[in-house]
Amino acid sequence: MHDDLRPGTAIVFPGMGPSRFEDVARFMLINPFARRLVAEADEVLGYSLVDRFEEAEGDYTEYAQVAFLVNCLALAQWGESELGVGPAYCVGPSFGGKAAAVYSGALPFRSAVSMTARWARVLEDYFTLEHRDVVTHSFARTGGDRLAGILADLDERGEWYDISCYVDHDFHMVSLREGMLDWLQERLRALGGLPLYTMRPPMHSSAFRPLRDRVAREILDGVDFADPVVPIVADQDARLVTSGAGVREMLLDGFVEPVRWPAVVAELMRLGVGKLYVSGPDALFGRVACTTENFEVVAITPRTALRPRRRVAV
Repeated sequence: MHDDLRPGTAIVFPGMGPSRFEDVARFMLINPFARRLVAEADEVLGYSLVDRFEEAEGDYTEYAQVAFLVNCLALAQWGESELGVGPAYCVGPSFGGKAAAVYSGALPFRSAVSMTARWARVLEDYFTLEHRDVVTHSFARTGGDRLAGILADLDERGEWYDISCYVDHDFHMVSLREGMLDWLQERLRALGGLPLYTMRPPMHSSAFRPLRDRVAREILDGVDFADPVVPIVADQDARLVTSGAGVREMLLDGFVEPVRWPAVVAELMRLGVGKLYVSGPDALFGRVACTTENFEVVAITPRTALRPRRRVAV
């Protein structure tokens, strides 16, 4: 129904959630697109990505982050080959931004692998020393006045917080001190809200400006970004990114600016997009109501790519 009014397509590289090795291992080992990218990544990293990912503990390790990048891009390549994916725009909310930078043509894959590994190390080092008591908590069924009331209560208590992600009209992520997490969850439940996942390390807060500056200085100053062939809709404010410098700034802004997914949805609709291909393991952006109610959503997941496809005889 959306194709009739908005025939355009876009590809979304979703934000990274907790990812178990078991959920993607078969895809990484069997799928030809994934195997090729894994081999390239191994050459860049100097170690076996699959082996390190299997052994790692934690949701956002260096190995998990590189594997997420590899899988998102391998699935996009599979989608091009098997589904005819050829989007006019791409989006990469949160951790998906690096995959969007590669897919858009702004960043070579090998450079992105090296950048992602170094990025993860700096992230771990920074939060080992700074903001050790801060987490980012996601919750649903809490919008408008309910959210405002919770934030007002935090203000009255003199507590620091920051909205890190606007996922939907009633779905948000808030960064705050870990000591207030139980209070927040109780408050949410009392108002009919649904507490979900607590993210460590935290992300997307103006308090993390030193981290942004460090990544800019230690990592991105040595990375060349080309002008993207496929324009990117930035996840912070839905601006259309068409220059290499703009892609660099978009990635850096992700440290200090919240993700505003409803704004991205509105911009994609304005651009005439009616179909979204969501390329990668996704439990969030491709599933919330503001996405599913406004687009035809095609999920490209490891399970999808491993499913036998019927060939039509000609």
